[in-house]
Amino acid sequence: MKRKHIILIIIAALIVLLAAGGLVLVREQNLPISQPTRINIPQGTDYAALVDSLDRHGCIVSHPTFHTLAHIRGLHKHVKAGSYLLQPGSHIIQVIQKIYNGNQDPIRITINKHRTPEQLCQFLSTKLTFSPDSLLSLLQSDDVCSHYGETPQTIIGMFLQNTYEIYWTISPKALLDRMKRESDYFWDKRQIQLQNIGLTRQQVMTIASIVEEETNVEEEKPVIASVYLNRFRIGMPLQADPTVKYAIGDFTIRRILNNMLSVDSPYNTYRYAGLPPGPICLPSTASIDAVLKNKKTDYLFFCAKEDFSGRHNFATTSIEHSSNAKRFHKALNNRNIH
Repeated sequence: MKRKHIILIIIAALIVLLAAGGLVLVREQNLPISQPTRINIPQGTDYAALVDSLDRHGCIVSHPTFHTLAHIRGLHKHVKAGSYLLQPGSHIIQVIQKIYNGNQDPIRITINKHRTPEQLCQFLSTKLTFSPDSLLSLLQSDDVCSHYGETPQTIIGMFLQNTYEIYWTISPKALLDRMKRESDYFWDKRQIQLQNIGLTRQQVMTIASIVEEETNVEEEKPVIASVYLNRFRIGMPLQADPTVKYAIGDFTIRRILNNMLSVDSPYNTYRYAGLPPGPICLPSTASIDAVLKNKKTDYLFFCAKEDFSGRHNFATTSIEHSSNAKRFHKALNNRNIH
């Protein structure tokens, strides 16, 4: 016990009588930054690289003081990876303690409309520390997907469009756990609507993804949703153009031609009746709610308006729809859109 007391006294004395400047020098070790500064420390970073990163961001006033305090705390052999948000006016001792303990600050990530698991994984890998393949391998695993009540085709639907606060060093498995919690919370609030519509959350996500790709006009989404729900419930093929683009793998296509309709893919809803195996993109909350709260209609058809406003003409009969489609195709030809 006496030896420990002596060590504590020596450490206290070093902090108070640090280097040549004494107590005043220690007091003056507040971060010389004018705004919050984020420092990312990758896995495997050693002490020298940590000091270099802090120095580049203007966070060190005196190297001798920093080194002395860091060695007293043991930071020189205990650097923890993470993303740390350093605040102006913080004392360097607080920074040393923060990094030593690994008390990292979450980063904000906004997930938007990604169309494929590959695109989603690539995006997340640019924001977080894992590789795209490490997450993709989990999304493609039957066992992993089954654990979350999903399939490799539907699990992308756990990633709802939203902004999340996530730790930079989160593992792919921990991220899936987080997305599962977020998804369950989202659907728990919509459980009654889900029961009323008589579909699973995966089915709603799939239809919502088609609605998302069909229009950006929010007030039309419940009507378009009603068309696909009407078709689905009577066993009529969905015949959704966006699913053909997904099946082909070319999202730049502006006009679906007849020869494209024969592509052999379960996502081709012209060739295969029923819903595709999973979502063709990550739909917005508005598109999901448009399916859950769809406007009750008798419409079975719709076609883009010939004025290219982004809106649609809706129809209950194939004859009426054919007339709408002819006007739109004529407008496409006039604009030389192929």
